[in-house]
Amino acid sequence: MDLRDQAALVTGAGSGLGEATARALAAAGARVALLDFNLPAAEAVAAEIGGLAIGCDVASAEGAEAAVARAAAEQGVARILVNCAGVAPAKKMLGRAGVMPLEEFRRTVEVNLVGSFNLLRLFAAGAAELAPLETGERGVAIHTASVAAWEGQIGQTAYAASKGGIVGLTLPAARELAPLGIRVCAIAPGIFETAMLKGLPEAAQESLGAAVPFPSRLGRPAEFAALALHILSNPMLNGETIRLDGALRMAPK
Repeated sequence: MDLRDQAALVTGAGSGLGEATARALAAAGARVALLDFNLPAAEAVAAEIGGLAIGCDVASAEGAEAAVARAAAEQGVARILVNCAGVAPAKKMLGRAGVMPLEEFRRTVEVNLVGSFNLLRLFAAGAAELAPLETGERGVAIHTASVAAWEGQIGQTAYAASKGGIVGLTLPAARELAPLGIRVCAIAPGIFETAMLKGLPEAAQESLGAAVPFPSRLGRPAEFAALALHILSNPMLNGETIRLDGALRMAPK
């Protein structure tokens, strides 16, 4: 897909992987709507790249519907969706503070998995009405999974379950939407430089990076964005979850 002048939706675009992807899409000529629960963060990025910032709780049906409708009204119906919004809580089921509250598990699944499906269904409904491009494509959706989908660590039951759901969602969604010319893929990053990891001491960041076989460092958001743009440009990539982890395989803890 030629990205020039295409409308794109990026969730979690106020920081981290979403911000890097929004910047890369804008640099490639796309019209980018930056959806984020943290509206000021999205506005700051949008001001720099000429995008449209929209506050959005991806787990809310009504909120997502309003956000997608506004983006379509101001920038046109999107042919591109990149779901980066997510939360990464770390808590044991049976910790020192007692049993993990069910609501904490539920909220993680709602944001990471239900939120991704929520935006996918709305994006697909709009893209299905667009005329196909020369490639036959009407749109491309990319989800953010994680290596935790396969190798979730102790304390990651909620996070790993939600990301495992993303992996399970991708292929059947791609098969369902294939007759409409809509592709669906997912990226499963390893340990990346996000706001959470940047808050750790430098020694801790270096220790985490050293666990990656090669390159022995934390992944960079721009590298995630580069893969997202390649998926968008390569029409044969469909129904696939691609690990982006430097050959890392997570230990139990």
